[in-house]
Amino acid sequence: MKLVACTSCHTQYDITDVAAESVRCRCGADVAVVDLESRDLAVHRCSSCGAHVDAGQRECEYCGAGIVTDPRLLSLICPECCARNADAARYCGACGVVFDPQPIGVEKRELPCPVCTSLMPARTVGAIAINECPTCNGIWCPAQGFEALVKAALESKKSSVTGEVEFVPRAKGSNPASQRIAYRKCPECDAFMLRRNFRKASGVIIDRCNSHGTWLDADELEQIAGYLLSGGRPNAERYMRETDAQADAEYRAARKARIAAESGANRQVVDAVLRSSTRRGESFLGSSLVDFLTSLID
Repeated sequence: MKLVACTSCHTQYDITDVAAESVRCRCGADVAVVDLESRDLAVHRCSSCGAHVDAGQRECEYCGAGIVTDPRLLSLICPECCARNADAARYCGACGVVFDPQPIGVEKRELPCPVCTSLMPARTVGAIAINECPTCNGIWCPAQGFEALVKAALESKKSSVTGEVEFVPRAKGSNPASQRIAYRKCPECDAFMLRRNFRKASGVIIDRCNSHGTWLDADELEQIAGYLLSGGRPNAERYMRETDAQADAEYRAARKARIAAESGANRQVVDAVLRSSTRRGESFLGSSLVDFLTSLID
């Protein structure tokens, strides 16, 4: 995770996958997309709970979490004081600021649907911008809003479920190997997207452009939410902690496949490359029924 903070209101944004030179803050200011110069500062706060810790202390007396000081594990730079922190830190160990990146806003504009080519009007669900197709009810979720949308849905759903949820091992009737392969194009860049089996075993195949976002068919949000929550709290929390560590490798594989396709290479070779990258990867969120999305977040 790579964070920057607005100098006006101090709202944080994760710019890990942002290619632009700046992002527009919700306060209206422009936040520069820059690499912060890290600093090795003394640890005064627990990175898990934010409690005060003394010099040389090895674990937090309040929550019991270990105090991480190994330089090899300090990859997250605080956007306020530039201290190096563990990537999983919730608080800066030096200044104590909470790491709480917000979804990056996107320009509200209509985009062509990857399935039926209808124009998809822009709207927001909570603070997350999406485009919904009025014809096929699919949803386009920009890259920076995808994880936030999943987390918000999971948090809301977990708080509303009082008992155990029946375990659903995979989406009913969803066998990726038996489905007809249809590569869809990103509504932003018109490049073929990756087909990814969500969490490798869910049977929910979503389409993702590593540069711009994720496409979700009409029923895929319910399938993904049901699959995650049916595994119980540990399963949902594991998802919320996971990062997209394989994204770069998958992007390179997809790019090679796209170049081969554009140069007239054998379609079977392209399919094999993309299937291979899909097997190695895992995907994110889904949606379709905006009413369902809204009910989860509201």
